[in-house]
Amino acid sequence: MGAYLGELAALATSLTFSVGSTMFTAAGRRIGSIIVNRTRLVIAAVFLSIVHWLTLGTILPFDASPERWLWLGLSGVVGLVLGDIFLFQAFVLVGPRLSMLMMSLAPILAALQAWIFLGESLTGGQIFGITLTLAGIAWVVMEGNSHHEGDREYGRGILLGLGGAIGQATGLVLAKNGLGGEFSPISANLIRMLAAIVVLWGITFFQGQAKATIQALRNDSKGALFTAAGAFLGPFIGVSLSLFAIQRVEVGVASTLTSLPPVFLLPISYFVFKERFGWGAIAGTFLAMAGVAALFLV
Repeated sequence: MGAYLGELAALATSLTFSVGSTMFTAAGRRIGSIIVNRTRLVIAAVFLSIVHWLTLGTILPFDASPERWLWLGLSGVVGLVLGDIFLFQAFVLVGPRLSMLMMSLAPILAALQAWIFLGESLTGGQIFGITLTLAGIAWVVMEGNSHHEGDREYGRGILLGLGGAIGQATGLVLAKNGLGGEFSPISANLIRMLAAIVVLWGITFFQGQAKATIQALRNDSKGALFTAAGAFLGPFIGVSLSLFAIQRVEVGVASTLTSLPPVFLLPISYFVFKERFGWGAIAGTFLAMAGVAALFLV
């Protein structure tokens, strides 16, 4: 069992992200995606600080080198601020199933970035995996488009989901540079969160939206509860597990196993959000997931 801790952590990441994205979708439709994004970072950081203190003896990772703070901080800003701004609005427009399906492009984009910037090569199997994933996603999107013809929100949601995938992929590549050695995934996650909070709430105060954010949470207790639940499952449990996974197994294996939410979200979307989709959407989802697996495992 211990030999597969990294793989199990990656699989658990998919489960927590699936449920967490459902919570964030429900919250975003009640109080707005921007407010959810601002709030969940603070809640997750509180959780992480408590766990950091209980497990490592300090509230913050004071022992981290400036280089780690730089890379992990950049990772947080790109992945948790820019990427998640797009993703959370996609949740509101097209729901968690399609949004997370677009996010399955993240490992492909990460592989392409590693090829361009880190000099890593792409094998024939990886190119085959990329082709399969793109074909599967295109199948699902085109089937959905036939049911949403003329729906501008559907197109916007798909593009925003793509923006979220780009942000997550870039954030993962940056995080890898700050995770060398036996550095704690909890510390790494907390650094990413703190950097994201400083940037996002700095913008919030500059825009004069801090008071409105707090008022919106007070006025909608269910929205606040959904946000807290999503923050616990996603940015706290999910991201920590994903960092634990990429520290112990190859990025490709971890990325494959953490890219399964679109599969888990098929029944969730059907029963919770009453979303109706055809067999083509199901087949396309599994084709995309097979492509993600082939990208790294073939």
